[in-house]
Amino acid sequence: MQQTIDLTVAFVQDRLKFAEAGHDWWHIQRVWNNTKLILQTEQADHLVCELAALLHDIADSKFHDGDESIGPRVAGEFLESIGINADTIDHVRRIIHNMSFKASLGEVNFHSKELEIVQDADRLDAIGAIGIARAFNYGGYKNREMYNPKIKPKLNMTKEEYKNTTAPTINHFYEKLLLLKDKMNTPTAKSLAEQRHQYMEGFLQQFYAEWEGKR
Repeated sequence: MQQTIDLTVAFVQDRLKFAEAGHDWWHIQRVWNNTKLILQTEQADHLVCELAALLHDIADSKFHDGDESIGPRVAGEFLESIGINADTIDHVRRIIHNMSFKASLGEVNFHSKELEIVQDADRLDAIGAIGIARAFNYGGYKNREMYNPKIKPKLNMTKEEYKNTTAPTINHFYEKLLLLKDKMNTPTAKSLAEQRHQYMEGFLQQFYAEWEGKR
């Protein structure tokens, strides 16, 4: 297993060396670490979980013209090249295809304990201090406004609406980040999400106070 993990780490590090900072190797490493933390208290296939965590953003659709098939395909081709069995490859590909918040807005026809774990690990990296930093980094990358009081958050978006939004970064808190706490699957993730959620709420209070020139 360790050789497989080492080969995968090297592949991902090389593939993502020029990636946007919110979806780069360091994001992958944090999700991988979160996955291993959750696995301490959950029964699941460790190899599937770790491979899915390492490969989940190998070709994120938002950086490939919305193509949701490219990530699972690239991951599968790599795993096949290093001799991983077909069942494991299929499981990893299914996790990658179904784990995103965007995917949850559409029809999801796949479920596994491994999906729950890696999904939680990824969602934990989207909230708290790191989540705030990632949100504004991506907003800057897309040249979006930080905040515009005239543009209200759009709740209950469809999958297509979410994929195509160009709203200010602050709106993203209401459209996704603040929703993630209640979408965690495992007890470990639920516990960690509570504090990170509170941190984001405190940040928003401070942001609005500074924006409006209040003490």
